[in-house]
Amino acid sequence: MAEPGGGRPVTVSDVQQLVRRKDEIEAQIKACYELLEGQKGVGMHEPLVDAEGFPRSDIDLYQVRTARHNIICLQNDHKAVMKQVEEALHKLHAREKEKHARDEAEALAEAMSQSQSLPQAFAKVNSVSPGSPASISGLQVDDEIVEFGSVNANNFQNLQNIATVVQHSEGRPLSVTVIRGGRRVHVGLTPKRWAGKGLLGCNIIPLQR
Repeated sequence: MAEPGGGRPVTVSDVQQLVRRKDEIEAQIKACYELLEGQKGVGMHEPLVDAEGFPRSDIDLYQVRTARHNIICLQNDHKAVMKQVEEALHKLHAREKEKHARDEAEALAEAMSQSQSLPQAFAKVNSVSPGSPASISGLQVDDEIVEFGSVNANNFQNLQNIATVVQHSEGRPLSVTVIRGGRRVHVGLTPKRWAGKGLLGCNIIPLQR
């Protein structure tokens, strides 16, 4: 049987086809051995002549010779198919490994290009009180702030900048953009009085770059 696929990559279907061929050959070999067994248990090597050198008359010599010849041919075919199965499986595994490595490389390249295109953060959320305006808006600990209302990395000088924006925006939603897990996330934050301290209920620290 020719090697599956010729110039194209080996597929799972090719391997299955080879395995079916192997099973067929094994069934044919078994049938030939059964035929020999039916001829007085003559195997592959028992003599086909009697003690005086005459062809045995108690067996069908033609059938025995044909069965023996077929078994030899089929065993060679079986060996060849087994080699093809092994090679096909090896190629299949090698391709899967290559594909996995390529997928990983693409994912890494995408993550790197994303991190390069992300805006610069200037502050970080290091605590959020439960039930606070910050918590209700969806802000999370370790969110890195890239925009807080009108404040961004270009005009941020100190935390007083954020405090001023918060005081002037009490009761009005502020647009806040953060980096979370390597992705940009937008949050609508409304500074207001609540049961706890301050108008936000979160602690923000400047980022040391």
